[in-house]
Amino acid sequence: MATEFVIYTDESVKDGAYFSNFYGGVLVRSCDLEEVNERLASIKAEQNLHGELKWTKVTGNYLDKYIAVMNSFFDLVASDLAKVRIMFTNNTFVPKGLTSEQRQSEYHRLYYQFIKHGFGLSYSNTEHDGPKRVRLNMDQMPTSREETAKFKAFLEALSRNPEMRRANVNFDKQQIAEVDSKDHDLLQCLDVVLGAMTFRLNNQHLVKPAGQTRRGKRTVAKENLYKHISSRVRIIYPNFNIGESTGTQGELANRWRHPYRHWKMVPSNHERDMTRRKP
Repeated sequence: MATEFVIYTDESVKDGAYFSNFYGGVLVRSCDLEEVNERLASIKAEQNLHGELKWTKVTGNYLDKYIAVMNSFFDLVASDLAKVRIMFTNNTFVPKGLTSEQRQSEYHRLYYQFIKHGFGLSYSNTEHDGPKRVRLNMDQMPTSREETAKFKAFLEALSRNPEMRRANVNFDKQQIAEVDSKDHDLLQCLDVVLGAMTFRLNNQHLVKPAGQTRRGKRTVAKENLYKHISSRVRIIYPNFNIGESTGTQGELANRWRHPYRHWKMVPSNHERDMTRRKP
């Protein structure tokens, strides 16, 4: 019987001040999915959070409630019941030699690379022998039905990738779906983590309203939530650098094993524009 990995994915800011093209994913083994969903639903109910959790909804009044949910979520991550991956690009690395078609399809091309490499699925055979099936639930995409169908066909073709074949990982087109984050607590938690990293990497914690000398209350609340999320990541990995790719500590299989990882995606053909770096 095949082992099944259920992956939820989302994307965030495409053009940030310093970092762009944010993609996030959370992977749960299907045998753990019921427990994971129950624990997240329970903490949301306990906190009287009956609507959709989103980074954009974070305010001072809801800060403690969001912290409680993030604690439950990162308890799952720390115990490896859920694996989180965040990918982004640094604006100082400017791609060179892209065709107009490549530029036009950048969104899906980066999404494809994230799914192919982000979780280290090609190393999953170090933990799971036998066949492995991926069930992919992607937050609704801002692209046409035709473009999305073409993208799903590319994802299905990953099953024929030599590295995936060696690891016995299969992508079934019937198991690749767009879903509504309102129906999935895991996607909502991912949205919050992804939003927090986007917020801090692009220095949005420093933003002040026009004409004001102090930051807005919502900005302060978001910074406090980011700090809490960051502290939970650093319990797993002390001195974690959110703006760099997470190392493998000498073992490439850690691309799969690690419960939480970041990937700063650098184009193979690029030039550096240091005028776009963070001050």
